[in-house]
Amino acid sequence: MAAVYSGISLKLKSKTTSWEDKLKLAHFAWISHQCFLPNKEQVLLDWARQSLVAFYKKKLELKEDIVERLWIYIDNILHSRKLQNLLKNGKTINLQISLVKIINERITEFSLRGSQRNICAVLRCCQGILSTPALAVIYTAKQELMVTLLSQLCWSACRQPEGAVVAQLFEVIHLALGHYLLILQQQVNPRRAFGDVTAHLLQPCLVLRHLLSGGTWTQAGEGQLRQVLSRDIRSQIEAVFRGGIFQPELLSSYKEELLDQQQGDVKAGAMKNLLAPIDTVLTRLVLPRLFGCLKISHLQEEQSKALSTSDWTTELLVVEQLLNSVANNNIYNIAADRIRHEEAQFRFYRHVAELLINHAQAPIPAWFRCLKTLISLNHLILEPDLDDLLASAWIDAEVTEFRTKKAQETLIHTVFQTYAKLRQVPRLFEEVLGVICRPAAETLRQPVLASGPSMVLSACLLELPPSQILDTWSLVLEKFQSLILPYLQSDADMALKSLSLSSLLHCIMFNMRSLDSSTPLPIVRRTQCMMERMLRELVQPLLALLLDPLGPEPELWLQKVSDSALLLAYTWAQVDAMLSLNCSQYHSMSGALIGVAVEISNVPSLLPGVETQHWKKIETFTAQFSSLGRYCLEQLYLQKMRRTLMHTSFRSEEALRSLRCDAAFIIGSSRKSLNQRTMASWDGQIGTVSGLTYPVAHWHLIVSNLTILISYLCPDDVRYLASVLLRTLPMGKAQEGSIEEEAYVTLEKISKAILHSPLFPEMQSLHSAFLLCVTARCSSILCSGAQRDSGLVSQQLPWLFEKDHMVVGHWENRFAKAGPEGLEPRGEIAKNLLSLVKSDFPIQLEGEQLESILGLLEVISALQLDSLLPPYHVHYFLLLLSMAITRLGCSCSSSLALKFLMTCYQLLGYLQKGKSARSVFKIMYGSDIFEIVLTSLFRASGRFPIEMDDPTWLEFLQVIGTFLEELMQMLIQMKLSLLLNFRKITTFLSSSKPYMEAASGKQLENQNPQGRQLLLVSLTRLCHVLGPFLKEQKLGQEAPAALSELLQQAVLQTGAVLQLCSVRGAQGWHLPSVLISSISTLLEADLGQHCRDGGANISHVTDRTLLSHAALYQGVYSQILLELPALAGHDQSFRAALQFLTLFFLAPELHPKKDSVFTSMFHSVRRVLADPEIPVRVTQDIEPHLGALFTQMLEVGTTEDLRLVMQCILQGLDVSNMWKADVQAVVSAITLLRLLLNCPLSGEKASLLWRACPQIVTALTLLNREACQEQPVSLTVVGPVLDVLAALLRQGEEAIGNPHHVSLAFSILLTVPLDHLKPLEYGSIFLRLHNVLFSILQCHPKVMLKAIPSFLNSFNRLVFSVMREGRQKDKGSTDDLPTVLKCARLVERMYSHIAARAEDFTVFSPFMVAQYVLEVQKVTLYPAVKSLLQEGIYLILDLCIEPDVQFLRASLQPGMRDIFKELYNDYLKYHKAKHEGEKRYTA
Repeated sequence: MAAVYSGISLKLKSKTTSWEDKLKLAHFAWISHQCFLPNKEQVLLDWARQSLVAFYKKKLELKEDIVERLWIYIDNILHSRKLQNLLKNGKTINLQISLVKIINERITEFSLRGSQRNICAVLRCCQGILSTPALAVIYTAKQELMVTLLSQLCWSACRQPEGAVVAQLFEVIHLALGHYLLILQQQVNPRRAFGDVTAHLLQPCLVLRHLLSGGTWTQAGEGQLRQVLSRDIRSQIEAVFRGGIFQPELLSSYKEELLDQQQGDVKAGAMKNLLAPIDTVLTRLVLPRLFGCLKISHLQEEQSKALSTSDWTTELLVVEQLLNSVANNNIYNIAADRIRHEEAQFRFYRHVAELLINHAQAPIPAWFRCLKTLISLNHLILEPDLDDLLASAWIDAEVTEFRTKKAQETLIHTVFQTYAKLRQVPRLFEEVLGVICRPAAETLRQPVLASGPSMVLSACLLELPPSQILDTWSLVLEKFQSLILPYLQSDADMALKSLSLSSLLHCIMFNMRSLDSSTPLPIVRRTQCMMERMLRELVQPLLALLLDPLGPEPELWLQKVSDSALLLAYTWAQVDAMLSLNCSQYHSMSGALIGVAVEISNVPSLLPGVETQHWKKIETFTAQFSSLGRYCLEQLYLQKMRRTLMHTSFRSEEALRSLRCDAAFIIGSSRKSLNQRTMASWDGQIGTVSGLTYPVAHWHLIVSNLTILISYLCPDDVRYLASVLLRTLPMGKAQEGSIEEEAYVTLEKISKAILHSPLFPEMQSLHSAFLLCVTARCSSILCSGAQRDSGLVSQQLPWLFEKDHMVVGHWENRFAKAGPEGLEPRGEIAKNLLSLVKSDFPIQLEGEQLESILGLLEVISALQLDSLLPPYHVHYFLLLLSMAITRLGCSCSSSLALKFLMTCYQLLGYLQKGKSARSVFKIMYGSDIFEIVLTSLFRASGRFPIEMDDPTWLEFLQVIGTFLEELMQMLIQMKLSLLLNFRKITTFLSSSKPYMEAASGKQLENQNPQGRQLLLVSLTRLCHVLGPFLKEQKLGQEAPAALSELLQQAVLQTGAVLQLCSVRGAQGWHLPSVLISSISTLLEADLGQHCRDGGANISHVTDRTLLSHAALYQGVYSQILLELPALAGHDQSFRAALQFLTLFFLAPELHPKKDSVFTSMFHSVRRVLADPEIPVRVTQDIEPHLGALFTQMLEVGTTEDLRLVMQCILQGLDVSNMWKADVQAVVSAITLLRLLLNCPLSGEKASLLWRACPQIVTALTLLNREACQEQPVSLTVVGPVLDVLAALLRQGEEAIGNPHHVSLAFSILLTVPLDHLKPLEYGSIFLRLHNVLFSILQCHPKVMLKAIPSFLNSFNRLVFSVMREGRQKDKGSTDDLPTVLKCARLVERMYSHIAARAEDFTVFSPFMVAQYVLEVQKVTLYPAVKSLLQEGIYLILDLCIEPDVQFLRASLQPGMRDIFKELYNDYLKYHKAKHEGEKRYTA
């Protein structure tokens, strides 16, 4: 045995033995029972360890395969059953730290370089150690070894390896996390655990958890990870974070750091000094390490193209998030970074800023946002690169996309705001001017002051003191004079630079604060000097360059100089006028504005110091092209008009001549450009006016100043403006533009604005010209569809060819005069139109023509047709009527034709509601209009291949019915030959073709169902108008008697048509909405006739007409009962059906003998309410209509009928319905109860209801409790329960005798939850709770007195909920604030009602105040909410006597005492003092 022992030991240590033999020998020694070595396992393990340590320390050279076999040998030992048995038997095997260290080093090498040499064997060894508790102690005893291992394992996994290594890696991670969690549980030093986790584990564990959550390794394929293991590792990582970062001992530190409070507790203070957990965690996550993970952090100069735009976008979004985290969490403290950390963070942010500016990405919004965040952190970060920042982000930036423009605007706003706070705006402008004046290709630059930058700069300048504005103004002026003005000649780039500086100067001067009489004199004098200097040294020299242009064609540089010169001239004139008006100490170079008479030779000039002949040359030059210069010249002429109008004698001949010339110049300046319709949009900034946007800017100038111009324009100019207005209006469907375009100005938007302006009708000359333009355009389209000779059409429809409304208006006088005996002159036009309608109308419109006219009708609908003068009214009535009766061609679709006809008749109806409506009836009878319209529609309806229930057709019928009804109502209101008109109407309807077909009683194949429906609507509206009118008339008069006969005739005709329309088809019968409405009207007319003929009591009437329609009424009644639930979704049909049922119930002669009508109607209504297919909103909408029917039914019904209703209600309120989840049954029962409570009951019926009240209240209590226990709360039940409870309490003021039943309401109020509700839900439930509480207070005061604690508990829940919902939330939206304010007002009102019962609540007032103070100290309320609640609690403080106040001061806790002290002081100062003052003046 000794030989065996000595041989193995020597051979393993011998240098002559090959490694191949050594490994074989070691393997044999481990597995052989014949080899006996003292402590053999330890010896063999140490040999392998020492060999590997020597190799990795470069003390031994081994081949790669030998190294791998050594790792496998160790792995075999660690996983052998023999070793496990030895360890179980108590034998000790020691692992040396050197082995663990080289394991950690290999895993680190794998995580950093991805080297997979021997990694599988290494991971197996690590897994063997960690899975054996006796061996794992080497890791758990040395915590830093475990932290290093775990950190490198997680980073290795974050490299997303593939293949067989994945499963082994995650098995080891799982084991390592388990051991580390045990270490955390046993760790008594929170500082060490927190430091280890944040320093080494936070980043890799977060990344790994993110990858696992995204299912990186759980997808199908090689290297798949089991989902259970993935979930377990995620849970372990979260446990590590909880145990290391969010330990209970650290929570006070988090709180202190968040709230930034100093607490006196020594232990808490020590912990706070120990670490700042939030700052530490975020610093580990945000700063350079994560930034270093991005590709852009490694970019060199001129490498910006190495990344694509999508890559840049992604990377910049990440940088933005990192910087926002820094800004939002106060990670960067400038002073602390400078003092403690030698500006480590500052240098990092400077590096980021340099990278962003050196690789400008202006098309990407995130680039601007990153720069904005950096300058918000510290302006010094970007100040060294300020000029490059202004160039790349503003002056030279090519920004076109809306989101990018908004980001750019925000950055520029931040820059200007920052330097305004630093009082360094002139220095900032110096950098801006330096960038603008740099050598650059100016033609490639966008305008310096587009909409966004201009608005930002304006907002900044308005806040600056005058001294800084003047410094900036002087700086721009000096730069202009020194760097631009001397080099303008023939230099286009310099000319463009001059235009940029002019725009900047314009913005500065227009947005400085105006001087006034209180402005210090040095500021006024300095401003005056600047104005004089600018006019003398800049404006006049620039204008002088325009007096002698070289060559016939203006060069580009000269165009731009003219733009610059005229912009500055206009700016100077406008500012000069403003200063003259507002500041008496300022002396204008143009002379006084107000109070000076205008002499013949003293009409204000355009600009001081520039002669008239010079302006003529400038006008001639600018007229050659549409540009900013011409726009500014128009502004100068407009300014001249204003100055002239301010003089006292502006009505002199010379002044009026000047005003007319100036107005004509402005209008005529751009006729050519406006004639070319442009779709360009303008941002409203003067600096962006160009050849493309000039027409928009010019039209905007004219429209904005029409009130000044219109009085001085000749008729030709007014007609020109009207034609431009009509031509530029949007016709047809408006195209949806981008968000940016919505803010821009276009020709269409300007014209649309003036069309809808209330000032438009006040400008009578323009309004009249526009009306003529519209009629001319409509007439031209109609005449283009003429099928006959135009001369013949002009004789038949002369109003289409009249160019003046007054000519048409004269017809009114001509036709109103008496003609020859027996002749009706006013029938001439009607007779002509009727003959055209009955034959072939001479005009036929096709699809394109119809589309054009629809666009014009849209324009007409925007005009105030009801306020037209009689000539215009008559002309437009005839024009619209001609359109409505025009023939439509085959190319017109049914939908287009119906839309056209509806629009025409809607406009005719609107027109006839106007003040000049009577003028139409002077040339035509109302009955003639009725006949013309219906004759045309009867002929046209046969051409509509459309279903009877099509919504468009039903809407069309509604429009036609409304027009005809309003026409007949107007005849009655104006008392215009009623008998004559209605007889002609009735005669026409009875002789019409659709009626003749209906009267024949035969179903013909070629019958026109649309025509029948039109006839039915006409007859229905006739009955609807005549019936109520005759009901109001006194009996015995001849005219009403004749009209009654006409009504009876109309009723018979309606019945005949209805009989034909209501024939059942083979496929069953469905009630059209038109039919229901018509039958209701017919039944109402029938019943109305009975009331007039046979007295008020209709129960004994057996009239022949009523009985002749009985079968029709009964059939419709049966059908409505079946279809009522289906009709609930159609408001108009449902209302008509309920109206019919109400009328049918009042006619007992029609009731079927077998069944009870009450029972049938009630069950039908119940089916409607219980139908789950009908939405809650629809049920709420139809409830008022159901209430009217229900009231009528209960008024006529018997006590037994009411008992049936009560029985059904109590069945529905049974709590077992909630258990069965039959919520609809409960809601329908509550709705029925609410309908019942709204019905006026008396006598036995009322007593029957109130006897059941205890049972109802108890049922409501149980239902509410069940509904509130559900998750989420069943608000569909709780809301109606509260509504019906409030109604019960209000109406049962005298009927509810037992106080206990009222007290049950408190249990309901205290059960309903008020938290975790959406804003709308909260507002709804709060209002209902308040209503119940208010009902108890007002209607049951005795019960409330006995239950004041319950009352106050319920009320306090409302108060506290308002405080909770009205608290100021961090970064929260204020969208729900209006709802909270409504609730707060209700609370204030309830406080006032409580205070009004001072004798009942005096004892409880200090406790109410204490409760209020206790809750209000917990939250910070929005000021509006706090104000309302304080006003309420002040009323309760009025009830408190001095001992109560002393009691509160003594008993409240210190924090609450301070709140109460502040509240009471405000009460004395604002409330009590005010009321004491009011009492002095009270009699």
